[in-house]
Amino acid sequence: MSRPQFSPGQRWISNTESELGLGVVVEQTGRSVTLNFPAVEEQRTYAVTNAPLSRVEYPVGDKVRTTSGIELQITERQELNGCLFYHGTDQHGESLTLAELELDSRVRFSKPQDRLFAGQVDKNNAFLLRVDTQEHLQRHRQSEAYGLLGGRVQLLPHQYFIASQVARRPVQRVLLADEVGLGKTVEAGLIMHQLLFSGRAQRVLIVVPDSLVHQWLVEMLRRFNLRFSILDPLRCVALEAAGEGNPFESAQLVLCSLSFLTGDDERHRAAMDAGWDLLVVDEAHHLGWSEEAASHSYNAIESLAKATPGLLLLTATPEQLGQDGHFARLRLLDPDRYHDLQAFRDEESEYRTISNLVQRLQAEDVRDQLRDAPELLASLEHYLGETALAPLRAELEDGDIVHLVADAIASLLDRHGTGRVLFRNTREGVQGFPKRELYRYPLVQPEAYADVLVDTNLDAVLHPEAGFDDDWLDWDPRVEWLCEWLREHRADKTLVICARKNTARALEKQLRLFEGVKAAVFHEGMSLLERDRAAAYFADEDDSAQVLICSEIGSEGRNFQFAHHLVLFDLPLNPDLLEQRIGRLDRIGQRNDVQIHVPYFEQSPQAVLLNWFDLGINAFKRNNPAGQALFQQFAPALRELLLCYDDAQLQQLLDDTRHRADELLEQLQAGRDRLLELNSCQPEPAARMIEHVAEASRSLELASYMERVFDLFGVEQQTHGPDSMVLHPGNHMPVSSLPGLPEDGITATFQRTLALSREDMQFLTWEHPLVSGSMELVSEGEFGNTALCSLKLPPLPPGTLLLEAFFTLRCTAPRALQMQRYLGQHSVRLVFDNNGNNLSGIIAHGHINKLAERVGRRTAQSLVSHARPQIAEMVERAETLAATQDEQVREQARARADELLGAEIVRMRALAQVNPNIRDEEIALLEQQLEQVRAQIDLVHLELDALRIAVVE
Repeated sequence: MSRPQFSPGQRWISNTESELGLGVVVEQTGRSVTLNFPAVEEQRTYAVTNAPLSRVEYPVGDKVRTTSGIELQITERQELNGCLFYHGTDQHGESLTLAELELDSRVRFSKPQDRLFAGQVDKNNAFLLRVDTQEHLQRHRQSEAYGLLGGRVQLLPHQYFIASQVARRPVQRVLLADEVGLGKTVEAGLIMHQLLFSGRAQRVLIVVPDSLVHQWLVEMLRRFNLRFSILDPLRCVALEAAGEGNPFESAQLVLCSLSFLTGDDERHRAAMDAGWDLLVVDEAHHLGWSEEAASHSYNAIESLAKATPGLLLLTATPEQLGQDGHFARLRLLDPDRYHDLQAFRDEESEYRTISNLVQRLQAEDVRDQLRDAPELLASLEHYLGETALAPLRAELEDGDIVHLVADAIASLLDRHGTGRVLFRNTREGVQGFPKRELYRYPLVQPEAYADVLVDTNLDAVLHPEAGFDDDWLDWDPRVEWLCEWLREHRADKTLVICARKNTARALEKQLRLFEGVKAAVFHEGMSLLERDRAAAYFADEDDSAQVLICSEIGSEGRNFQFAHHLVLFDLPLNPDLLEQRIGRLDRIGQRNDVQIHVPYFEQSPQAVLLNWFDLGINAFKRNNPAGQALFQQFAPALRELLLCYDDAQLQQLLDDTRHRADELLEQLQAGRDRLLELNSCQPEPAARMIEHVAEASRSLELASYMERVFDLFGVEQQTHGPDSMVLHPGNHMPVSSLPGLPEDGITATFQRTLALSREDMQFLTWEHPLVSGSMELVSEGEFGNTALCSLKLPPLPPGTLLLEAFFTLRCTAPRALQMQRYLGQHSVRLVFDNNGNNLSGIIAHGHINKLAERVGRRTAQSLVSHARPQIAEMVERAETLAATQDEQVREQARARADELLGAEIVRMRALAQVNPNIRDEEIALLEQQLEQVRAQIDLVHLELDALRIAVVE
C-alpha cells in the first residue's frame, strides 16, 4: 500500500483521538506531517508512513456544516490541488460552494456508519467486546439483584431480604433494628448502594456518634466502594476559608458526627439547606424524646428527616429504652402515622393477637385446628376478609392447603403495621453463629502494680502498664503467659486486643524481636494503607503472621473470622465494647468455636470486671441484649469495686446483676414480636434473592470479560496468586484513564471468599467502579462500533458484501426510572448482503466470528471508500427493517410496566384499606412513576449501535 498523500488544507480525523475533531494539514516535511485541530486548539505531528489518520471525504447527498453554522446539502464534489470543494444548497435554498478548509472542526463521527465512511474502522475484537458488553448490560439491568451485587459482604439471606425489600419501595423510610452482629451497617450499605447505583439517589448524609465516624468511612469504602467525605469543624473552616460556600454541598456523599451536626445551629442550617435524597442515622436510640419534651439532637434530626425523602434509622435496641422510646423512633419515620403515643400502645397490643394467630397457622396440625376451632377461622376472616379466606375454606377438608395457609400468613405479615417500617432479626432466628468458650488464666499481681491498682484514676487501674516505660514487658506476668501460650499454639492464628496503642506496639515488638513470633500490629496511629498491610499479613495463608495485636480500634470495622482464638490482654469497661471485641471472630461464617482467653491478676480490678461480665451478665458465652441496660444500672457499684476491692460486695453485685438480668431478658423475650421477626426475613423470598445474586454474579464470566477489557485498553496485568491479580495503567492506553483504576494500581480478585478475608484487595463485581466504568466507556462511546473482516463462505460468491448490524433500544430517560426493567428486548441483530437478501436467520453471529479474518486498516479504508454506495444502501435497509419492530418493542414494555408497577399499585391500594402504615404518598409516587415510565416508553426506539462489514473471499 502506497503512503497517503497529504496536502495543506486537507481535512483528516485521528483514529485514536476522535475527540480532537477535524484536523487541517498544515505541512508535510520529509517523513512527518503536521495537523492543526482547531476545535481544541492543539497540534499533532505524525510519521507519514503510519499516521493514525483517516481522510474526510463527504459524498454527494450528505449534509455538512461550516464554521459559521451554515448547513450545505452536497450536490457536487470537485478536487483541486489535492483539496476538495463541495457544491450544493444551504438551508435557505441558495447555491453555495464550500472549500473543505471551511468545514466545522467540531464535528464528531459517532454513528457507526459515519465513522465507517470516515475511515475509522475498529479492530474486530473491539467490535466483539462492544457486542458482548451490550449483552452483559442487558442481563445485569434486568436482574432482580441489580444494584445489590457490588458489596464485599457475605450472602446472608436476612440482609439481602431487607435490602431488596426497602430499596424497591418508592420511599425508603425504615428502622433497621437487628441484634448486635447481624449487620445493620451492611443492610444500610446495601440499600445505599442500590439507590446510588440505580440513580434513585444522588446525595446521602450519614450521621453517627463521634466514635463511629472512622468505622463508617472505612465500611462504606471497603465494602461498597462508596467514597464519603467526612465533615468536621477543621474541614468546614478550611472550605469556608477557600470560599467554597456551604460545606455540606462540597460532596454528594457526606459523613459527620451527631455532635458536629447538633452542636452549632449554623452548621445545622447549612445541612438543611444542602438538600438530601437519603438521611442515615446510626445509634438512633441516643435521640432522647418524651411526651413532655424532646432533646436538642432529636429535634435536629427530626427537622432533617422531614426535609429528606429517604430515612434509615439504625439501632440494636429498639424497645429496650421503653415503648415511648420506640414510638419516638417511629415518629421520625412517619409523624403523620405515629402521632399519638396512646394509640400506638393500643395498636401494639393488637399486633400480639395477630402474632399468636400466625403461630397457630404455623403449627403442624393447622388443618385440624382450622376445622375444630371455629374462632380461628373467624379471626382470620376478621383480619383478611371473607373473599381472601374463601379458597382456604373450600380446600379445608381434603384439599392441598399448604400454599393457601402460606398465603394467609403472608397476607397477615403484609398487613402488620410496623413491619413495613421496622426490621428486626435476632441471633436466635438467624442461626449460624459459633459457640463461645471462655478460658481464665489467673496470675499473680506484680509488686510494681500495687500502688497503681489502688489509684483513684479508673483508667490507670484498668491499664496499669501505661504508667511505666517499656520495662514492664520484663516483669508483667501477662507477657510471659502470652509468649508461652503462643509457643504452644504456633499452628493457630490468634487475635490479641488491648485498649491502648502503646501497649499493642510494645507487645508486637517484644514478640517479633525477642520471642521469634511472626507478629503484626494494628492501631489508630497507623495510616489506612499500613493497617491494610497488617491485616493482609495476618490473613494470608502462606508466610503470614501468627498473631495480630490490635488496640481498641481493632474491635471496630474489621472481621477476622478465619481465626478462632481471641486473647483479651485487658478488659474494656463497657459491655458493648467487649461484644465488639468478641464480634471480630464471633460472626456468621466462623467455622470453629470462638475461644476467648483472658489473663488477669487475682483480686484485682480486672478480676472484678471479668467476674461481672462472666458471672453477672454472661457476656462471654453469648451476646446479652440487656448488657448496656445492666451496665447503666450497676455502673456506680461496679466502679466503686474497681477502685476498692471487697469480696463480699462483689458477691452481692453479682447476685443483684444476675437477678436483674433474668428479669430484663424475660421482659425482652415476652415483648419480642414474633410477627415482626417473620416479616423481617421471610425465608422463601430471602432464599430467592440470594439465588438471584449468586446467578447474576457470574464471577468466571466476569473474569473472562475483564481480561479482554484490560487487553484492549492496555492495562498491565500481573498474577498475584491463584485467584488474584495486580493491575496497573499501561504506558500506551488508548484513553487517559480507566474509571476505578488509580495511577498506582490495585490488587484485585473476582472471588468473594478471598475478598472477605483480604480487605487489601479490590472485589471486582459487575458493579465495581472499574467494571461498570469500563462497560460504560465501551457501550456509551464509539469504541468498537465499526469493524471489517474477510471470510470464506462457499455458498456465497467471492466479492459478496455482508452487513452485520446490531440495534439497541435507545432510551434517554432518567436512571432513577430503571427503564431496563421493562425493556425486555434489548437488541436486534440483522444481516444483509449487497443484493438485499435478509440472512439474519441463516448466518449466525458465532459463525461469522469463527470464520472472520483480519483485514489491514489501509485495505479496509480503501474497500469502504470503494463500496460506500452499496454499504449505505445495506445500512438503510437494515434501519428500515429495525424501525418496523419499534412498536412491538414498546407494546411489550408497556405490558411489562403494567405487570410490575400496575400490580403493585393495586396491591398497595388494597393494603391501605387495612394497614394505616401505607401512606398515600407512597401510592401517589408509584402512580407517578408508572405515568413517567409509560411516557418514556413512547419515545423508545431501536438505534444502530454497531456494524461489521464482511467481505466474502
